[in-house]
Order: sequence, then structure tokens, then C-alpha cells
Amino acid sequence: MSRALPKYNKRRVGFIGGAAAVALTGAVIAGTALAGESSGDGAGADARTLAGPGTVSCPDVAPRLPAVPATARAEVDRTLGDLDKQIAEANQRLVDTVGQGGPDFVQNAILGPLEDKRFAAINRIATAIGRTAERPAGLDALAPCTLGGQGGATGGQDAGGGQAATPPSGEAGQDAGQGGGEDTGQAGNTGAGAISCPDVAPRLPAVPATARAEVDRTLGDLDKQIAEANQRLVDTVGQGGPNFVQNAILGPLEDKRFAAINRIATAIGRTAERPAGLDSLAACTLTE
Repeated sequence: MSRALPKYNKRRVGFIGGAAAVALTGAVIAGTALAGESSGDGAGADARTLAGPGTVSCPDVAPRLPAVPATARAEVDRTLGDLDKQIAEANQRLVDTVGQGGPDFVQNAILGPLEDKRFAAINRIATAIGRTAERPAGLDALAPCTLGGQGGATGGQDAGGGQAATPPSGEAGQDAGQGGGEDTGQAGNTGAGAISCPDVAPRLPAVPATARAEVDRTLGDLDKQIAEANQRLVDTVGQGGPNFVQNAILGPLEDKRFAAINRIATAIGRTAERPAGLDSLAACTLTE
């Protein structure tokens, strides 16, 4: 018995020691793996997020307005409120997209679309005033905005081309990020149909010679906008939710057309009577 116990104790000690070694080895391996994983995540985050979002700064429109007729006051106040909302939405978009896109992402996907929206809203204000008083001139110059503070984040490939829309200003990309994200997992762009827009040229009055070049150029822009929107339909098949096409393609296209149509009306109105009712031609539909 006295000889058996030491052997038993030796075996027990050996077993416990081996188990402890295995546990220690496992802990070292797990610790190494976790350390590697954490390091990798940190490096990836640094690569994606290179700068803070900054803030959008836009000229204030209200102080630049003339006396607003009582008949236009409600519409003007409502549209001034829309301008404030547009800036707030652009600032939120800056926050939501930190780390996305390339060096031109902020201009293509946020500032450019915001300028188009502001141009359309400012022209609505001028039109409302112009119905019963002299139409204010020079307000279009208040449409562009700038980015203050830190610049937009850069990294990877230029998502401005992919997330921002195919149109040059990238407006559809902004709405795709907002509307498409909410509807993730539901049927979105099925790829069916094509975009149909009212033809503007036949609705124009006689165009003064001094406005002909600008009008023709802008009519060409309208055709390009439709072509780009149709290409956007092709490029985004299967994306977004049930409102994706409206939010990411038709809505932005309407804003762009509204701005272009108002440029045409303004060009004609410099030397002739400004044509009325053209705004109704801005909206487009998706035909099957």
C-alpha cells in the first residue's frame, strides 16, 4: 500500500499538470485571437472614418426678400420652412455617412443635391411673390451651400458615384440612402418600365433671340436628366423598398426638372413676358 500511494499521487499530479498546461495554452491562443480581432477592427474603423462630418452653411434667404404680398405670405413662409428642413436633413446626412465615399462624396451626394432643392424652393418663393408684385431677381445666387468645420470622410472607392445618383449632382443617392434604408428587405426596384416626362419645348412661348442659347442648352439638360434617371433604374434593379424608385429616382428628377424649367422661364422673362404654368411639367412617372 505504501508503494502504491506514491505512484497514484504521481499520476494524479501529472494529470493535473497536463490539464493545466492545456488550459493555459488555450487561454494564450484565445487571448492572441481576441487581440488580433480587436486590432483588426480598430484599424478598419480608422480606415473608414477619416474625418468628422462638419456642418452645412447656407445663405439666409428671408433677409434678401422684398416686401411679401399678403396673398403670398403663407406660401413664402412655408417654403422658408422647407429651406430650413433641407439644411437640417443635409446635416443629418453628413452625420449618417461619415466614413463613406471618396473625396467628392460630400459634394456629389449632399451639397449638390441640396443646391438643386434650394434652387427649386427659392424659385417657388420668387414665383409666389411675382404673382401679385414684382418678381425678385438675383435670389438664385443664394442656392449653393458650403461645408464648414471638418470635411467629409474619405476612404476606399468613391461611393459618391455609387451611392449618389447617376445624375451629376448625385441627388438620387441622397434619397436612396434615406428611403431605401427604411425599406430594406422588401421588394424595391423591379427594373420594369421606363421614365416618362412631359415635353417642355412645345409648351414654350416664342423664345427671344437673347435667350435662345440658354433655353436650348437647358432643354438639352432636361433630356440628359431623363436619360440618367433611366440609367439609374437599370443600375439599381433589386435595390430598396417599395418607395425606392419614387424616393431615389423620380423625386430627385422632379427637383432637377423644376430647377431647369425655372431657368428656362427666367431666361425668357429677362426680355419678354415670363411664361407661367411650366412648373406643372416637372413631375415624371414610371410607365410599365
